Amino acid sequence: MLHTAAPIAEHHATVDDPVIVTEKLSKTFSTGGTQQHVLKNLDLTVERGSFTVIMGPSGAGKSTLLYALSGMDRPSLGRVTVDDVDISGFSEDRLARFRRDHCGFVFQQIYLLDALSVMDNVMAVGLLTSRDKAAVRTRADELFDLVGLSAQDRRKFPSMLSGGEAQRVGIVRGLINNPAVLFADEPTGQLNSEYGRLVLDLLSRVHESGQTIVMVTHDVKSAARGERIVYLRDGSIAGDLDLRSHSVDDGERTRAAVGFLAGLGW
Repeated sequence: MLHTAAPIAEHHATVDDPVIVTEKLSKTFSTGGTQQHVLKNLDLTVERGSFTVIMGPSGAGKSTLLYALSGMDRPSLGRVTVDDVDISGFSEDRLARFRRDHCGFVFQQIYLLDALSVMDNVMAVGLLTSRDKAAVRTRADELFDLVGLSAQDRRKFPSMLSGGEAQRVGIVRGLINNPAVLFADEPTGQLNSEYGRLVLDLLSRVHESGQTIVMVTHDVKSAARGERIVYLRDGSIAGDLDLRSHSVDDGERTRAAVGFLAGLGW
């Protein structure tokens, strides 16, 4: 069965328990009568509770893969299964319900509703899957505490936020429905180094609580926060690095990531 969204519960990882599996995943676009093969027969398993990073050169298919895994786009061929349920053939309505109930998203652009306060932006998403307004509010307050946004910050409107504050709101919104997987597409891409480091610290803390994360990035220091780097080239997996045996704190994981990427011509 699919993961059941529960606004308050925490995730607990099980060893070798896959949450996402793709089989011969392919995606083709037609541009000016020419077929562009963005993903090619891609097999990938994402374990529950893991932090998987997708890297690769421009045009390698990173974001396309993330969209296919999350149900934001459907593959041309192949399968995507989540908790053993094939979502590849879902209708658009069923895919929308799947994303709402089982996926969280953090993007470069946060796309907050300007007319709503920070809290109301988050509550609007939380109430899509729960009628218990008090429980959703409690969950939101817990997450805002986690990312360091005060009660005053929660009453602000999006135009009053700094880039770092807006991205922290994006993380809260992405987590409010306790998603099976949090998908992050270049979450630090438009932030300065200080705010970028803060966002990565928050994602690491969320992952330590058991949250499964799949993140696309072009930045090696960001990638080194993950447990695994999947490197794409021309729509296929060109390399796969397990970072779990390396330490984050002393830079060992970053050095391992740099060496791995250099060996792939990054």
